[in-house]
Amino acid sequence: MTSFRINPASLNGEPSAYSNGILVKSSEVTLYVSGQIGVDIKGICSTDFESQTRQAWRNIEAILSEAEMTLKDIVKTTIFLVNSTDYPSFAKVRTEVLKGHKPASTLVYVSALVKPEWKVEIDVIASR
Repeated sequence: MTSFRINPASLNGEPSAYSNGILVKSSEVTLYVSGQIGVDIKGICSTDFESQTRQAWRNIEAILSEAEMTLKDIVKTTIFLVNSTDYPSFAKVRTEVLKGHKPASTLVYVSALVKPEWKVEIDVIASR
């Protein structure tokens, strides 16, 4: 896959943690990953927001690996947060996990997820 970050100067240039657009020139494979939450293999969900966020990213990474992809193949993320005060923690974890990779991104605050203990849900699109 060849992809290019699109961040026009007319939109104040490059955002700090994501790209305004990702142009995929010759995608051979695209993977759509359903929303992942902070539940581990044993079905356990931490009550801690940061732990849930890290687990959601681990779940995404496992799905990508199964498709022979990596986090660097992500071209789009959609993040759902229940509490706006969790954003700084989410941003810190995203930066650590993605290690400078900046896919196109949408983040929204929602009143709730399917289960009350869930605090974050992340879905991604990956291409290579």
